[in-house]
Parts: sequence; structure tokens; C-alpha cells
Amino acid sequence: MSSSNLQALTVLLERAEAERDEALRHLQEAQARANAARNQHDQLAQYRTDYRSRWSQEFAQRTTVQLLGCYQNFGQRLDQAIGQQSGIADYADQRLTAARDTLRERELRVASVRKLIERRRAETLRTQLRQEQRATDEQAARAASRGGNPMSRLVA
Repeated sequence: MSSSNLQALTVLLERAEAERDEALRHLQEAQARANAARNQHDQLAQYRTDYRSRWSQEFAQRTTVQLLGCYQNFGQRLDQAIGQQSGIADYADQRLTAARDTLRERELRVASVRKLIERRRAETLRTQLRQEQRATDEQAARAASRGGNPMSRLVA
């Protein structure tokens, strides 16, 4: 393989690695966003549970129609907020899945380019070895045609 071909493949590998590194960064950011969205959803749901528990105790002691209306109104808004946060968390999970898929594709590309470089280097090595073997065979044939076995000179 010529050095220009190897250099081109090396540049391709560097670009693929940079794209993979960028995909990894995006994955980490998506993971952080998904975790934050889930945590916020969980906090809102826990708050709703605590809120209902507190107000159940309050209603057992005393209540008014006006107080009951406020409780129901706030509870509905809290349920809406939890629903919205659930949607945000689901979307963040979808983005996380997409980021994982992208990273997997980028890692596969890096591995493919590395494998290609490895194959080209092995091919170049085989070609060099064949050329060296051919040159050695030709040299041995010339020596044999010049006057005998070159090994017989070493024994004598």
C-alpha cells in the first residue's frame, strides 16, 4: 500500500474517531438531560403524594367548600405538570436512545476503518515478502547457474 493511501486512511480514521467522540459527548449530554427529566418527574410525583397525604389529614379535621376547591384546583394543576414532565422525560429518553444508536454507528465506522487499515498493511507486508522471496529465488538461481551449489563452498 502506498504511503498516500495509508495517509488517506489515517485521515479517514481520525475523522471517524472525532465523529465518534462527538457522538459520545452527545450521548453523555442526552443521558444527563434524561436523568434530570426523570428526577424532576419523580420529585413532582412524590410531592403530589405528600400533598395528598397532608390534605387528607387536614380534611379529617376540618374542611370548607372553598378549601376543598383550592385543593382540587391545585391537585389538577399538579397532575398536569406531572403529565407534561412525563412527556418531557419520554422525549429525553427517545433522544437518549437516538444518541446511543448514533454512537454505535460511529464506533462501528471507526472499527471498520481500523480493520481496513489493518488489512491494507497486511496486504502490503505479504506483497513485500513475496517480492523478497522472488528476489532471493532469483539470486539463488543465478548463483546455481554460475557454477554450482553455493552451499558446497561453505562446506569446503
